[in-house]
Amino acid sequence: IQFALTVRSLCVFCAQSVTMPMYNASSWLDEGLQAILHQDFLGTMELSVFDDASTDDSRKVVEGWRERLEARGISVVISGHNSAQPRGVGYAKNKAITQSCGQYLCFQDADDVMLPQRVRLQYEASFLHPNTLIGCKVQRVPEGSTERYTRWINTISQDQLITQVYTSHGPTVVMPTWFCSRNWYLKVGPFDEGGKGVPEDLLFFYQSLRQGGSVARVDQCLLVYRYHEKATTHSVTEETIWKLRVDFLQERVLSQWESFTIWNAGKQGRKLYRSLSSTNQEKVKAFCDVDENKIQKGFYTYEESKQRPKPKIPVLHYKDASAPFIICVKLDMTGGVLEENLNSLLLKEGTDFYHFN
Repeated sequence: IQFALTVRSLCVFCAQSVTMPMYNASSWLDEGLQAILHQDFLGTMELSVFDDASTDDSRKVVEGWRERLEARGISVVISGHNSAQPRGVGYAKNKAITQSCGQYLCFQDADDVMLPQRVRLQYEASFLHPNTLIGCKVQRVPEGSTERYTRWINTISQDQLITQVYTSHGPTVVMPTWFCSRNWYLKVGPFDEGGKGVPEDLLFFYQSLRQGGSVARVDQCLLVYRYHEKATTHSVTEETIWKLRVDFLQERVLSQWESFTIWNAGKQGRKLYRSLSSTNQEKVKAFCDVDENKIQKGFYTYEESKQRPKPKIPVLHYKDASAPFIICVKLDMTGGVLEENLNSLLLKEGTDFYHFN
């Protein structure tokens, strides 16, 4: 049953809307809503919340903030449904956006906390960079959780926001930090509404890139990004993400290359090879590695192949291999050795190699 429906055609457009999908978030909402109240953005602003069948008092908590937010000039739109089961994050995001009025959209998860400058700085960046998903640096809470992931979010360069879109980390600007124009959302979206187990943020991110969109980051920490076991991220399997990444890599990179080398003759490199289409498997001229045991074997034989004879791919030392490379070695896990090896070959990321892990 839908309740508190808002007809968007009747609302007055404002500069920007904070859109918040919500499901059983009552324990985090007060902190997050107080942070929205304290934004230093001077333009017209709105909070649009869609409750995806919460069974706690989330809706009551938000309603309790309505008067304070409206006194600050922030209009509040709340709707939702009370079906037996939630419809999923993608559905709730789309509903929160559809009922909102802002020309720009600030995506806010119900369990995160924005810093006072977030809306202002991302609005300014989005105004200057249309057709772009704008992100920001984050503070991860609890401190030390997902340490490598957090370091990656905060330290990759502007160029790497584009070149590292194939790694297992997912979108190079993480969804809880997104900010974009409504026009861009309408061109790219809506979010996939498949529900639990669907990485709606990754699918939207890839589609934004397909549409010619760019990615940028405000290089300040503007969000406290909470890690906890109830996060919807945990419902998406690694295999689902793996298949999407492989398909996107084939579509965007491998289709442009006549041949390439897979950097890593171990488990991850071989898994990538087996996941490729037969056309792209034929483009793999070699594996390369630093492990002498793997190199001395000379070849990797694709035992599962139906071809006869079975394909045998050479295994070389990385210094004897030739670009371009797909790097299947985990970032930030070799104490800088991988990066030194890549630098020694004078390779340019995005031209001579792409990171996949």
